[in-house]
Amino acid sequence: MSQERVLWVLSRPGCHLCDDMVEELMPIARHYGFTVVKRDVDADPAWRQRYGRAIPVVLHGSVEICRHRCDAASVHDYLSRFPLE
Repeated sequence: MSQERVLWVLSRPGCHLCDDMVEELMPIARHYGFTVVKRDVDADPAWRQRYGRAIPVVLHGSVEICRHRCDAASVHDYLSRFPLE
């Protein structure tokens, strides 16, 4: 899973911070050939227990890249490790 070119944004419906995260993340992800998918944190009991109210959270597989706000530098640093296909 971690090698797929998909970033998950764990969120909740109506979360404006989550919407902001996706908006900021999309162009960065696109630059590196990744897609962004919003996932409801409450859809998985393990996510709900681990992240609770700490959303939004950006994950690549099980790797947490950032949470609460888009840390563009961290996202660029992480995604630059995966060569374009």
